[in-house]
Amino acid sequence: MATAFKMDAADIPSPEELVERARAMIPTLRARARRAIADRKVPDETIAEMQEAGFFRVLQPKRWGGYEMHPNVFFDVLKLIAEGCMSTGWVYGVVGCHPYELALFSDRAQTEVWGEDTSVLVSSSYQPVGKVEHTDGGFYLSGRWGFSSGSQHCDWVLLGALVPPKAEGEAPDMRTFLVPRSDYRIDETWDTFGLQGTGSHDIVIERAFVPDYRTHRAADGFLCTNPGQRENSGPLFSLPWAQIFVRSVSSAALGGTRAAINAAIQIAKDRVSTNTGKASKTDPMLMAAIARAYAQLSEMEATLGASFDAALAKAERGEPMSMQERAVNRYQSSTVVRRCADLVDEIMPLLGGRAIYMSSAIVQPWLDINAARAHVANDPNNMAADLVSTLNREPPSFLFL
Repeated sequence: MATAFKMDAADIPSPEELVERARAMIPTLRARARRAIADRKVPDETIAEMQEAGFFRVLQPKRWGGYEMHPNVFFDVLKLIAEGCMSTGWVYGVVGCHPYELALFSDRAQTEVWGEDTSVLVSSSYQPVGKVEHTDGGFYLSGRWGFSSGSQHCDWVLLGALVPPKAEGEAPDMRTFLVPRSDYRIDETWDTFGLQGTGSHDIVIERAFVPDYRTHRAADGFLCTNPGQRENSGPLFSLPWAQIFVRSVSSAALGGTRAAINAAIQIAKDRVSTNTGKASKTDPMLMAAIARAYAQLSEMEATLGASFDAALAKAERGEPMSMQERAVNRYQSSTVVRRCADLVDEIMPLLGGRAIYMSSAIVQPWLDINAARAHVANDPNNMAADLVSTLNREPPSFLFL
C-alpha cells in the first residue's frame, strides 16, 4: 500500500460547516460572475478559496486527506455555489466529483496524483473519441476531446476512449484514461451563449503513453469491482460511479434555478408596466409561474436527496443498489435541467422588456440552465430505454448506470 496522508479527524469540518461556507460565498461568487464569463474561466482566487474551504475534499478518500462524506453534502455545496455563479457551480460539480472516480483507480495511480499534494485537481472529458493503440504495459492514446470544464485549473485529465479488442470477435473495452498535464495541451475553443465561465476547452493529445494502471474500466465502475476499493473500502466507494457523475452535471441547474427565482421575485417586487400600469406583484400568471418553479425545485431537491440517502444506507448495510434503482435515479437526474429550463422559460416573458437586458439578474442563470441542457447526461431521452428495460426485468443496454 502506498503512503497516504490521512487527515486528523479534528481538522475535518462538519457537513453543516461546509454548507454554511458555501452559502457565505454566494455574494462573492455573484460579484465575480461577470469576470468569469468575460474570461471564460472561473477566477483563480475562487478556486483557491474553494480549496481553502475544503470543498474539493468532500468526496476524496480519508486516506488521501479527504472527508469521504455523504454525497448529499457535495451536492448541497454544489447547489449553493451555483446559486452564486452557475459556471462556478458547474466546474465544482465536475472537478469536485473526480476524487471519487480517482479513488476507484489502482492505488498506484492515486499515488501518482496525490502522493505529493493531496489538493491536486483533475478535469475530464468522457467522450469515447480517442484513438488507442496497445503496447507493452499499457496504451498509446491520441485525439481531441471537447468540453473539459475547469481544465485550466487542473494538473491531470480523465479521458474516455474505446480500447480495441486484441482478438477478432471480442468487444471493445470502454475505459477512462488518466493523463498528466505534461502529456496534453489545452486548446481554448470555448465560446458559448451560457456557462461561459466553465472554460470547457478542448484537450489534445499526440500519442501519449498511458500505463494500464492509469485506466479505469467502465465495466468495473458498473459492476462496482474497482481496483481502488481494496484500499478505499468505505461504503461510499461501493456506490456505482455513474450515480455520482450524472448528478454532478445536473445539480448546478438547481442552484441556477434558485438564483433565477430570487431574481424574479426582486424584479416583480417593484416593477410596474409602463404599458398597462399594472404592478407585476399583482400579476396572477407571474405569481403562479414563480410559485410553480419554487415548489418543483423543492420537489426535485427532496427526491434527489432521498435517493442518495437510500443508496448510501444500503451501501452501509453491504447491499448493492438494484438495476431498477440505478436506472430510476439516473433518469430522474437527467430530467432536472430540462425541467429547470422550462420553469425559468415560463417566468422570463412575464417580467417585461427590462428582464432581457444583460444587466438583469435573471438573464445569466436562464442562459446557463439552457446551455446545461446540451450535456448528454441531461437528456432524458438517452436514459428512458434503460429505465423501461429494468421495469421489465431486462438488463440495461448501457454500462453508465
